[in-house]
Amino acid sequence: MWQKVDTGLHYDRYLREVIDFLEKDQHFREKLHNTDMEDIKQGKLAKELDFVGHQVRTKLDELKRQEVNRLRTLIKAKQDAEGGHEMNHKVLLKQFEYMNHMNPHTFEVEDLDKLIQSATNDLENYDQKRHEEFKRYEMMKEHERKEHLKNLDEEHRKDEEQHYEELRKKHADHPKINHPGSQDQLKEVWKESDGLDPNDFDPKTFFKLHDTNGDSYIDEQELEALFTKELEKMYRPNLDEDDMTEMEEERLRMREHVMNEVDTNKDRLVSLEEFLMSTNKKEFLEPDSWETLEQAPAYTDEEMKLFEEQLAQEESNLNQKNSDLQKQKEELERQQEKLNAQKAELINS
Repeated sequence: MWQKVDTGLHYDRYLREVIDFLEKDQHFREKLHNTDMEDIKQGKLAKELDFVGHQVRTKLDELKRQEVNRLRTLIKAKQDAEGGHEMNHKVLLKQFEYMNHMNPHTFEVEDLDKLIQSATNDLENYDQKRHEEFKRYEMMKEHERKEHLKNLDEEHRKDEEQHYEELRKKHADHPKINHPGSQDQLKEVWKESDGLDPNDFDPKTFFKLHDTNGDSYIDEQELEALFTKELEKMYRPNLDEDDMTEMEEERLRMREHVMNEVDTNKDRLVSLEEFLMSTNKKEFLEPDSWETLEQAPAYTDEEMKLFEEQLAQEESNLNQKNSDLQKQKEELERQQEKLNAQKAELINS
């Protein structure tokens, strides 16, 4: 039920190792695959740790000790890098919130509960953070483009703006994009990637073909792989008009949309039952057209205005800091000259 791919969390390796060892215990493995996400969030699964075998518990204790030592080493390295200054207490506790750090020796029910709660909350926020990073990326790209135009004379500025519009038109000139997760989109994968006749499309067979790790679920990465053909219609590497960062944002948008439509129990996995149920919906059979990134700007005019004001303030602060440092340097040089003069007087007297 929990994915074994890289989650992007700073404790990802620890999370995956704990899951791997828990799944080696038959009792826990059965509970894991038969417990719904809501019960997992409420801590019911964590209580099953009391019934896990001694060998697995011993290994979990070892994993926790290793993780505590890793965090301590990272914190010490960060302190050293910051000149030995003590870290903010809240920031420090944040680093340990996915475990019971008061007991650094043994892995207990509270540790599993904290790990599940932290991973669930962090993963729910992870996509939003990626969207915010992308928005900032797009605004910075637009800001740099406008700054570049300011430095050009009128003739070259017109040429540059014309070139920019030509690139936008080239990027928008692509084949129709199928609605992610629709019958048309999956049939195209069935034909182009799987090499099968679209007339023979069978949802159950399709699910099994694309459950690549054979765990009876389509996880987020397996789902994202289904959109490659659609993305290749819009994005081609090494072409000026196509931005690969935008391609990954489009992939994320597609995945989020399909998950919202299909993942009814919100465990970030698509079961065969959920998948088959989705193939009977109108959204699957007669979907609306898909609104691509070029049709759905990442930011508003107001957000761009605030972003540029923030950049201007940051630049002003940096200039002030440089000015203060320059003054300090000049003062130190004056003091050094004064000391040198006094030293010369003492030598000559």
